[in-house]
Amino acid sequence: MDSLAPNLFVKDMAATIAFYKQLGFQLIMSVPDDAEANGGKDLVWAMMVCGQVTMMFQTFQSLGETLPQISRKDGGSLLLYINLRKIHEFYEKIKDKVQVVAGLNKTFYGATEFSILDNNNYVLTFAEHEQR
Repeated sequence: MDSLAPNLFVKDMAATIAFYKQLGFQLIMSVPDDAEANGGKDLVWAMMVCGQVTMMFQTFQSLGETLPQISRKDGGSLLLYINLRKIHEFYEKIKDKVQVVAGLNKTFYGATEFSILDNNNYVLTFAEHEQR
């Protein structure tokens, strides 16, 4: 295996793209491919990247009945754990733009972490692991 790119289901694609742009993500692909047309209102799928982290977003409606096993609720029993460098700088940059659910703290396993809630109720935990 080489990588993992979660595909998160969302209700408002334009709001999701705007939220993740605040975190430094860039939109690199979408369906339809003219993402900026109509303010993103017609988008059913998008891929965004920040560094080595890839996130995909898809509307619930685009699934139809293809995958009925996928819950149609916001959020879910899921936490996305994202490693990064310069966590204090990143925290200061975004803390007033997002809903922080757990502030910066040092864990028992040596990581510095904080968690936010995205606009679809997914929890994102950002972590920096110090070199030993």
